[in-house]
Amino acid sequence: MLAHSSEKPSQPKLGALVRKRRKQLGLTLQGLSDSTGVSTGYVSQIERDLALPSLGTLAQIAAGLDVELEYFIKSHKPKDAITRAGARARFSIAGSSISYEALSNDYPGSEMSSYIMHVPVGYESELVSHQGEEIIYILEGEIEQTLDGQVFTMRTGDSLHYSGELPHSWANRSGSPARILWTGTLSVLTPSQSTRLPPISKEAEL
Repeated sequence: MLAHSSEKPSQPKLGALVRKRRKQLGLTLQGLSDSTGVSTGYVSQIERDLALPSLGTLAQIAAGLDVELEYFIKSHKPKDAITRAGARARFSIAGSSISYEALSNDYPGSEMSSYIMHVPVGYESELVSHQGEEIIYILEGEIEQTLDGQVFTMRTGDSLHYSGELPHSWANRSGSPARILWTGTLSVLTPSQSTRLPPISKEAEL
């Protein structure tokens, strides 16, 4: 049943969060409807804040958007914004030799993601392009970055800011591991893609 509310909506609005996440994933209204079992018309009304879904329906939409239910309902608290050196959660994607330290706070409506990437010797990425933009800053070591056919050797202290729509790839061809500060407007890791690893201790980095 369609539910309407005369109460002032909270910020950010639920509809805006659903629409933004759907577009981040490249889903059409029909695509989200197909994956959740919620009608296209009802999803459209939710996105326009003309309907308030039940908790069960919202859970279906969250699953279709590959986020937890709390993505839509949790508040942004100052204490959630800080991460401590040596205590950050570390992640890796199944089958990848790279590990990540999450720096960003995934609060509802957030635009950016940021990670410290630990890149082993010999790693080489595939050539990709996508929406959004990226900034990389070399914290330690050396990488070879290819951007739209041009190759850049980047060392400690170097940075690069580019559109993700330009074909890009990178590799660690040096003899030492590298650490990269990556910041961008696309999500690199989601709970379904990543494996949690123990926090990196300062002793382990030495």
